[in-house]
Amino acid sequence: MKLNFPGFRFSSFPDNLKAMGLVFGDIGTSPIYTMAVVFTLLKPDEAHILGVLSLIFWTLIIIVTIGYWWLAMSLSIKGEGGVIVLKELIMQFVKKGRSAGFATFLTYIGISLLFGDGVITPAVSLLSAVEGLPLIPGLQHMSHGTILLITILITVFLFSIQFKGTEKVAKFFGPVMLLWFIALFSSGVVSLAEYPSVLKALSPYYALDFLFNNGLVGYFVLSEVILCATGAEALYADMGHLGANPIRSAWMMVFVALVINYFGQGAYAVQNAAQGSYLFAMVRHQSQILYVPFIILTLMATIIASQAMISAVYSVVYQGITTRIFPLMKIKYTSLHLKSQIYIGAVNFALMICVIFMILLFGTSTNIAAAYGLAVMMTMIISSIFMNWIFAHQKNYLKLAFAAIVFTVELLFLGALMSKIPHGGFWSIVIALVPLSTIIIWIKGNKLAAKTFRALPLDTYITSYEQIYNSGKRLEGTALYFTRDLKSIPPYLVHCTIMTGIIYDNNILISIQRTDEPYSIKVERVEGIAAGLSGVVISAGYMEMLDIPEILKREGITERVIFYGVEELITKNMFLKFYAMLKKLSPNFVQFYKLPYRKIHGVITRNETK
Repeated sequence: MKLNFPGFRFSSFPDNLKAMGLVFGDIGTSPIYTMAVVFTLLKPDEAHILGVLSLIFWTLIIIVTIGYWWLAMSLSIKGEGGVIVLKELIMQFVKKGRSAGFATFLTYIGISLLFGDGVITPAVSLLSAVEGLPLIPGLQHMSHGTILLITILITVFLFSIQFKGTEKVAKFFGPVMLLWFIALFSSGVVSLAEYPSVLKALSPYYALDFLFNNGLVGYFVLSEVILCATGAEALYADMGHLGANPIRSAWMMVFVALVINYFGQGAYAVQNAAQGSYLFAMVRHQSQILYVPFIILTLMATIIASQAMISAVYSVVYQGITTRIFPLMKIKYTSLHLKSQIYIGAVNFALMICVIFMILLFGTSTNIAAAYGLAVMMTMIISSIFMNWIFAHQKNYLKLAFAAIVFTVELLFLGALMSKIPHGGFWSIVIALVPLSTIIIWIKGNKLAAKTFRALPLDTYITSYEQIYNSGKRLEGTALYFTRDLKSIPPYLVHCTIMTGIIYDNNILISIQRTDEPYSIKVERVEGIAAGLSGVVISAGYMEMLDIPEILKREGITERVIFYGVEELITKNMFLKFYAMLKKLSPNFVQFYKLPYRKIHGVITRNETK
């Protein structure tokens, strides 16, 4: 059998540059802290260094290259990747029931874990970069408090400019990351030239020898080795933005730069004792003149890595809103050209507070990194479960065999990562519980609310509607009414038409349906539901940013008024109280879809329940 990659070809330099800037920031900045954290557990002698280098190399091969670069990226829907896409692919094979419910719940967990990763990544990246400042001549006596203050100021700055969008500066991300990877590669080559024998650690023998000869300590070292692969999921999650080929092409170059740098750090560690980041010590040892520019480059690279994670969280939240697993949130579109460029103020503020909390709680990048990785690995395992499931249904036994190997290796890492829980590893899980709880409350609350605010069957509604319409007491113009579907009429619509007797010459029901595909917009007109009553069904992919007024304009609809429903729930049930609170905190329908305020009318339907 051949390990082929259908349709793969090397991408152009500009496409590779974009991929470096948007995809590889997180995994590309891992060399700053990975080796330093590993050797807080081990004595940096040659045997240990060779073993760790071999583990890092084969982790990048098995988890990143085989797991994501080959297997995951072979699975997509219209070029989109990510855990939601994997779930939708599984739904093509399983019927409704326990299997579908299990896949859906795993997806919710995967989405929630991204938030834990989204908090820790900026904290560890930014703090690790700032910690390199004391190695600059004249700054040797910089206090720990000053380092924390500088990191927090950079964090506040990064989050405070999010509302402006990244379109104008994003074009610099690729060139900056290219310089970063060139710097990693170059410094690694210089160090390897002094001690090339560490290259023998490319053999898996040294990884296995290390694990067998170091017992439980050697196994727990895996919990720090996995830091070299954090950010691997971005290869798959960002596939829809750039396409598979640019990411695959760029990874080949990034992989070489990372491996050479890690082995260069190993060569330096064999010959020199170092405290803190081996990368900073190695570069400073090679050239004090270039060290300051390198620190500036490091800060820029870590900011880009943080930005990529923030944008990923925005994207997932938007998908959650459109698929009705998250409450509505006020969204600002920060680009006239790129629909994916969005800003969600509530999410941005929550992330900033959590990142600052992590920086103050752990104090050093080494401490944060010591707690890092659990959420990342759990996300990887969920993706692996889905991949094994899909390949088994497809009867693609070659890929299934490799996916099973990746899954087994990830389970070994997860076992080692459990040792981090007492040292703060639980924080990423605690953070992930917040969005997971929100998802559960919102979904179950919507189901209970649907039972409380019972919709009226369309045929029953038409009977009363026609009596009022045929009486001739109608207002001029066109009225739009938003409803979940055209088969049932929500309570607010009954109230503002049948109960009040107010009906317009032309009444149109508008239903917005989200499809399982990421990108697609289809508009269907449903005429002749009743005299003066028609419908419009807008079917859109879960990644589509809809401009409702523009869609209606293209359909030739000029409305006089727009009605939408607001449900107000009064209850003593604690679960429903949380749901009602989320309802009140979330913006209304108008704010989310940017409907014209002068024409809009919200109709409140209040219901009391136990």
